[in-house]
Amino acid sequence: MSAEATNPATAGPAVPPVPPALTASAPPAPTRRKARPRIDLRRLGRAALLGPAARDRLPDAIGHVVEAHRAHHPDADLEPLRHAYVLAESSHRGQTRKSGEPYITHPLAVTLILAELGAETTTLTASLLHDTVEDTEVTLDQVREQFGEEVRYLVDGVTKLEKVDYGAAAEPETFRKMLVATGNDVRVMSIKLADRLHNMRTLGVMRPEKQARIAKVTRDVLIPLAERLGVQAIKTELEDLVFAVLHPAEYARTRELIAKNGARPTDPLAEAAEEMRGVLREADIPAEVLIRPRHFVSVHRVARKRGRLRGTDFGRLLVLVNEDADCYAVLGELHTCMTPVVSEFKDFIAVPKFNLYQSLHTAVARPGGQVAEVLIRTHQMHKVAEAGVVALGNPYAPASDAPANDASAADGERVDPTRPGWLSRLLDWQQAASDPDTFWSTLREDLAQDREITVFRPDGGALGLPEGASCVDAAYAQYGEDAHACIGARVNGRLATLSTVLRDGDTVQLLMGQDPASEPSREWLEHAHTPAARIAIQRWLATHPGGGTGTDDDTAATGPDDRGSAPAQTAAAARDDDSTRRDGQTTAVTPADAPRPRGADVLADRPGAAVRLAGCCTPVPPDEITGFAVRGGVVTVHRVECAAVAQMKSLGRAEIVVRWGDTAECRVTLVAESFGRPHLLADLTEAIALEGAEIVSATVEPPSQQRVRHTYTLQLPDASRLPSLMRAMRDVPGVYDVSRAQHQTTTP
Repeated sequence: MSAEATNPATAGPAVPPVPPALTASAPPAPTRRKARPRIDLRRLGRAALLGPAARDRLPDAIGHVVEAHRAHHPDADLEPLRHAYVLAESSHRGQTRKSGEPYITHPLAVTLILAELGAETTTLTASLLHDTVEDTEVTLDQVREQFGEEVRYLVDGVTKLEKVDYGAAAEPETFRKMLVATGNDVRVMSIKLADRLHNMRTLGVMRPEKQARIAKVTRDVLIPLAERLGVQAIKTELEDLVFAVLHPAEYARTRELIAKNGARPTDPLAEAAEEMRGVLREADIPAEVLIRPRHFVSVHRVARKRGRLRGTDFGRLLVLVNEDADCYAVLGELHTCMTPVVSEFKDFIAVPKFNLYQSLHTAVARPGGQVAEVLIRTHQMHKVAEAGVVALGNPYAPASDAPANDASAADGERVDPTRPGWLSRLLDWQQAASDPDTFWSTLREDLAQDREITVFRPDGGALGLPEGASCVDAAYAQYGEDAHACIGARVNGRLATLSTVLRDGDTVQLLMGQDPASEPSREWLEHAHTPAARIAIQRWLATHPGGGTGTDDDTAATGPDDRGSAPAQTAAAARDDDSTRRDGQTTAVTPADAPRPRGADVLADRPGAAVRLAGCCTPVPPDEITGFAVRGGVVTVHRVECAAVAQMKSLGRAEIVVRWGDTAECRVTLVAESFGRPHLLADLTEAIALEGAEIVSATVEPPSQQRVRHTYTLQLPDASRLPSLMRAMRDVPGVYDVSRAQHQTTTP
């Protein structure tokens, strides 16, 4: 039985009292529309739930739920709620909580919490029944027959697994089951969060050690889940309840600080709010300006950060408007008429948080060095900020004004709130964590990473990752276990090592090898920040003893023991008829019997002059070219964008008009950049040969920071083949770029 609760009136540390100064709202603006229902879960107690009715009869109990539900959904069909209440009350009749209260008070309180947040009828129906299958004789089949498949699924999702069957693994496996169910319907977790909130409110009857155990699980698992689903109203109260149980001394000091601030004769936040109302009235912007008190944990954090607290540190100013554009209008007026603290500005409307949160954040300086923080949002944004996914109603019902194939269902963390990216990642890695202990510890670790970033793929798709994630994490997030073949990455267009830590908004192109021998490196574990990446790498290493010598940040993937000799060995293996010469830092490969081919015909506007193609830029038809006379009357031909052209012009050298002749045969120098791997040079030379090009010479530099640079001078029978040759070289696994040579040369 899940009746882990006591009478809310029972003395105990679990319910943080809220001083009157914090619950008093600011005076309303002179003209405003009818206020929407305010969400203040701290005010919901036993009296609000049951009214004056006696403890042994609850005839009006469901009426409070209906009233709260009607405030958000005036046209809702109430029959399912009445039917669910009758079944729940009759099923739980005779059962009591630890406090001695009738057990039905618990599902009623949970349902009232969700009704206040704006949950739709199906969620409330399932909430009333959420303990019936677990604690009574009601079966899931009966729930389906009377209320339908949706309600049955929600009830099943929050039903605990029996300790008799699972032993010590019952709790982690229950959470695993619940998370999998949440992956198909986020309303499952909404019910669980409300259930835990009411149990935490009434935790005082439990033994201290059990209070601490429940509070720690709430802190490590439920609070992060509430944050990720955007249900701030539940998250903040859970934080205060956990704070009171696990840190009673700090909680008492924070409570004293709040009480002292409430006893001040003047309130600087109220003064700032009144000044702000005047500014907005003069600007003719309809808005409500409210004082939003900080909850206990928030005050405690600010106190630790700033030391001495000032009056404006105990709350924020909340400005509510009707339209998105009004938010920016308010911001402009406040920054014009008051003194803004520019460093505090954040725009979560243009770039919402991963949990649906939208708001403008700013701050204004006040006399005496105080700073008032300001939140600006629409009424709808405020509803979502407080209730998160609960405010979506039924997120699975098709919108009446949107086509079924609406493009908003495209890939992206912020597009589909019913299956956010963090939840998809969690569901992916939990399948690989077969051991309950591994799942439980990894779940807590994953949920502790409460800040997320969004990085973008070159194709326009997005990846949601925890803050601190590296390219290794991005690879496994995008490709799963196929990421074992990842050989590198480009971040914002620049080559980056796999250990590179990503930042919000980065563009990441992952470079994947096609060699079947590709394998992850053991050192990737040092850079893997996400459970999905770590579990995949560890599983591969466990099934490949002695493996894990693949590409990493310190060793090129040419093999574990051949840093010094790999280029020469690979070059020698490329062709049986190659002669390999090693000169210090480079390996030059030149076909021994290669004839000296001629270059493309170039005609110079200087009769009788010898013409030579410059080796610094190796022009080929149809490049735009120019010429310069050098010693001996020879005309050197350069591409017009060659760096040597600008250098010679600066020295006053006269240009000579040159043009291509009829012969299309040409010589060109190409630079290929790649990640090192076995047989890379052999594959490159094979690709070159298949395109009909002859290698005049080749230079392969030794690996440096996982990268290898190859320079080839090639003879082509037709200059028109150059684009296809470069494409063929780029297609060789491990090669990430091929370009025309652009050497920095001295003036001829």
